[in-house]
Amino acid sequence: MTNVGKIYQFRNCRILRDHQLIREDLWIRDRKIVDPTILFWDEKVPADVQIDCCNYIISPGFIDVQINGGFGIDFSSSDINIQQGLNTVSKGLLQYGVTAYCPTIVTSTPQTYKSILPQIHKTPGSHHGAAILGVHVEGPYINPLKRGAHECQIIQSKVDNGLQTILNTYGSLDHIVLITLAPEIPGILDIIQELTQKNIVVSLGHSAATLSQAETAVASGASFITHLFNAMVPFHHRDPGLIGLIASNNIPENTTIYYGVIADGVHIHECGLRVAHRINSAGTVLITDAMAAMGLEVKKYQLGPMTVEIRDGHAYLESTNTLAGSVVTMDSCVKYFHQATRCTIVEALEAATLHPALLLGITDNHGTLNFGTLADFTMLDDNLNVRSTWISGQCVWKHQDCQVIL
Repeated sequence: MTNVGKIYQFRNCRILRDHQLIREDLWIRDRKIVDPTILFWDEKVPADVQIDCCNYIISPGFIDVQINGGFGIDFSSSDINIQQGLNTVSKGLLQYGVTAYCPTIVTSTPQTYKSILPQIHKTPGSHHGAAILGVHVEGPYINPLKRGAHECQIIQSKVDNGLQTILNTYGSLDHIVLITLAPEIPGILDIIQELTQKNIVVSLGHSAATLSQAETAVASGASFITHLFNAMVPFHHRDPGLIGLIASNNIPENTTIYYGVIADGVHIHECGLRVAHRINSAGTVLITDAMAAMGLEVKKYQLGPMTVEIRDGHAYLESTNTLAGSVVTMDSCVKYFHQATRCTIVEALEAATLHPALLLGITDNHGTLNFGTLADFTMLDDNLNVRSTWISGQCVWKHQDCQVIL
């Protein structure tokens, strides 16, 4: 499965489409979702294969735009075989319903960027693993006062030669789709528009920016906030800083400010999640910010050049209380977000599917179950447990308790 030209009908299911769960069959041919009315009325052909979905929810596959690694792999390490590492993570993510992701490189040296970035190519999903959508570079143009788990000595504090400065750091922008910057750094505001013109999403994060500085960055093209509430100035009623963007009226018309949230129960209190979601539900993007220890029972690992230890299921810089990414999985984020915010199942699922796809501008193939898109989806039970994961209409992972017979 799937055979070329064969028509597959997924029945007895609820599918997420047009912001609602609807009782409708899902039809697939040649790796894509097809409109059944064309099959019925134009082609007059039945399904070749019918699959009983046992009343599961069918959601678009989850998309993680910020993940530093997992299963022992740190994407920011030049000491590993990057391709083997990507294969390991891509395969491992399937069990969590993730069908596409952005490998994330934390603040590193120019030498490290120039070694790693050329090796991470956009890759379609398959039975080998989730699709790679391109790289998210988080740093080094961040504020050292809000560095979090980033190494202070290699943070870059200014952009003194426009886009050439950025190119000197990364070597090339060819494989980058998302970049986290602090807008208050001298020279940053001058390059945001150039980056967006190259189809790179600009995110604001690890920043002490004022709301005014953040709004100026959005006017230039920035559209995302990296892990809201974390590594930024706390909300203040006179100047809410980056956080204020989610409620700002001083942004370009018809602009959605998307913001990443790590819904693991430690990075953001559930009240914080509820506040953000109720103010700007359309902008919520669930991220894991997971690091190498995700998916493993380990106590210590690397995040770039920094040593991270796992305590009580959470990641901290060694011998500190500074959070250093997470070990949470995307399916857990969806479930916790649903429970903590008391949002609908649709809203929780769209925060991991539609919203990241809209952020990256990839809804033509990812993030929805619209006709003509890739048949990348996950089946879930009513408790939002992932029961199977599908890429291009092919079952690439199945839980032992999944009731669907293939």
